[in-house]
Amino acid sequence: MLNAPISEFAQEMLGIFRKHKLVRITGRAIGELTLDQAYRVQDEVIRARVLAGEQVIGWKIGCTSRAIQQQFGLLQPISGRLLIPHVYHHGETVPVSRYVDCAVEPEMVFRLGKSIDSATATEKAIRSAIESVSPGIELHNYRFWHGTPTSQELISSNGIHGGIVCGPPVAFRPEMDLDLEGVGIFVDGKLEASGIGAEIMGGPLKSMMWLANHVRDRGLTLRAGDLVIPGSAVKLVRVQAGQSIEARFTRLGTCQISLQ
Repeated sequence: MLNAPISEFAQEMLGIFRKHKLVRITGRAIGELTLDQAYRVQDEVIRARVLAGEQVIGWKIGCTSRAIQQQFGLLQPISGRLLIPHVYHHGETVPVSRYVDCAVEPEMVFRLGKSIDSATATEKAIRSAIESVSPGIELHNYRFWHGTPTSQELISSNGIHGGIVCGPPVAFRPEMDLDLEGVGIFVDGKLEASGIGAEIMGGPLKSMMWLANHVRDRGLTLRAGDLVIPGSAVKLVRVQAGQSIEARFTRLGTCQISLQ
């Protein structure tokens, strides 16, 4: 496929993000893209958003648990970018009108204290690079505009990512066992889904290892100061205005927002 259709898909995805509307330009099926081409679409959209004033501050890993893979009908993880101003904090009120078919999932939010050399990344090196971990909630635009979900659309749309909510950070200790960290997502006080860290690709640090290898293959680096969310142990939960959302972790604490 030539560069022109990639640019056209990028225009479509940027239009969806900004106007919550798909205006077809290509006339092609998004499933015709290779995964590499889908990441090129994502890169073009992110560049356009940065030129408009947004700021890349880290990475997201998506489609990491069996629950999410079954929900989407997909089999492999994907990566996306986190950007300011789409970062919120515990206790904030978030307008649902910013999203299409808003859905949420609980996330651990890692902050890197130093860069990771992707060429020699090990789990030990990743542990030593993490400065803190926060309880979090990821917000999604939970709509697939091109029909049946595909990895190509998930990648091109930046993982249907809408925003991230960060709770109070906890200093990360290399001996922390996050594989056994339990989490539940609550809507208006009712538990909607629960799981443990091991359901994220065998553990959130294994997800981080996947990302280190992935960015290396793309000629990129995980840098000091980056935020990284490794994926959720549970399925996405649809939400609406007027609801209170809370992610409760066993040891990491709680993150809560209200939707209006």
